[in-house]
Amino acid sequence: MDFIRPTSLAEALRAKAEVPEAVPIAGGTDVMVELNFDRRRPVALLDLNAVGEIATWSEVDGRVRLGAAVPYVRVIDELGDRLPGLAMAARTVGSPQIRNRGTVGGNLAAASPAGDSHPPLLASDAVVEVASVRGTRAIPITEFYLGVKRSALEPDELITAILLPPADGPQQFSKVGTRNAMVIAVCSFAVALHPESGTVGTGLGSAAPTPRRAPDAEDYIAGELSALWQSPAPLSDSVLRRFGDLVGAAAQPIDDVRGSAAYRRHALAVLARRTLGWAWHDYCEGRVTACA
Repeated sequence: MDFIRPTSLAEALRAKAEVPEAVPIAGGTDVMVELNFDRRRPVALLDLNAVGEIATWSEVDGRVRLGAAVPYVRVIDELGDRLPGLAMAARTVGSPQIRNRGTVGGNLAAASPAGDSHPPLLASDAVVEVASVRGTRAIPITEFYLGVKRSALEPDELITAILLPPADGPQQFSKVGTRNAMVIAVCSFAVALHPESGTVGTGLGSAAPTPRRAPDAEDYIAGELSALWQSPAPLSDSVLRRFGDLVGAAAQPIDDVRGSAAYRRHALAVLARRTLGWAWHDYCEGRVTACA
């Protein structure tokens, strides 16, 4: 196995073009597990740790441009006020050691349905920036996932950044696992309120072959909130339950060792109505949720 260590993005893209089978590695929290258990033996590893261009974040044209190699701990510490939903999800990833190494870019590249970053990215209408020697292109998050551990990345492309609008309203994330910490999600859910547009974003994780949104639930709750944005009032239990039921109906889960399909649908409905309730309460109190 070859080990390629570029020191610039241009060099990394040339290496990926020359060896498309090379597997990118930054935090290594997914790749090294596969190597250690002999599930994968790539012809080469493309180490991106010395590529500084993808290890920073900035604000560009009103959006946060999050470098693909920015670790979770920095999302939590530095972007909890701008991207609270993503920061909340980052807090649930593994252990402190994993959060110090793992990255949102790596989570996207793995394209696992259970990845914790996917639901808040979906709820926030993120855009994935990818690049190759042929140029740069932007992929809407809803078009990025193609199947279980399959994405829209071409063989010669690398994820360079994720573009997200700063939160304009409260956001929430929650997940269910077989224990309270360091656990792969049985299912997860994110919600983002967008009062400026009068819409609500959702994201489901570990509940279908790919991470996905719940469009019927989004349309329903947007209609229920249309008269409440300017004069907030508590949501009735029936509204919250209907929203949860629509979220559960959007799932396409399976039975596996972590949980049954029926349990996942039920858990998603509970997570949906709870997270929406928390987010709407924050909105009624005049707060934009921050992950401190």
